Amino acid sequence: MKSLNVEGLKVEGRRSNALHAQLLLCDIQTFDFSTFRLLTFRPSTFRLLLRRGFTLVELSIAIMMGMLTSAMVLALFNQQLAFLRVYQAQNFLAEDAPLISLYVSRLVGKADRFRLHDNVSDALAGLRPRLTASPVVYMTFRQPDGTLRASVLSFENRGAGLGLYYYVVPTSGVLGTPQWYVSKRPSNISFTMENGVLRMTITGPANEQITYSGTMQQ
Repeated sequence: MKSLNVEGLKVEGRRSNALHAQLLLCDIQTFDFSTFRLLTFRPSTFRLLLRRGFTLVELSIAIMMGMLTSAMVLALFNQQLAFLRVYQAQNFLAEDAPLISLYVSRLVGKADRFRLHDNVSDALAGLRPRLTASPVVYMTFRQPDGTLRASVLSFENRGAGLGLYYYVVPTSGVLGTPQWYVSKRPSNISFTMENGVLRMTITGPANEQITYSGTMQQ
């Protein structure tokens, strides 16, 4: 059986528990509760602590940090937009523009003759041909039986956005809807004649430009 020494007294077994209870009761009776006043708060002091807000310096620091974070996010966003524009420009010049040039060069290369006009109506009527920058190319093709067939390439807006459209001119001369469109990605396409050479300048969606040259088939 375990023993317990309390202030020089040796108490064994269950008597130790009773002695502990008596000592604890004496401690409580002799304890000075005035020491608890150090841990208590007055109601007015507690309300002041609750009402305390941020100082002007703290608010200034928070606003500056928010502005710096916003500036960094905006700079990253602008950088991504610039990268996207460069990528689109390179993608158009590397993929779309060569395909447009290949198609137009095949048409012009097989044409018996061609001329430039400002609009489709002038091209069908044969009025006001020009050598300067024009959006319309009127071409004629000689068939195996010796007859001529006409077609028109026109960069125009038909209500669904700008595009390079291809028309086949019927024998009646009345032009209908285009057979198909070559591309709708360019923002502008113009044709010019320089020293008998047809030049086509293609402007991409990001204002990038590339010029192709071609001649008629001999």
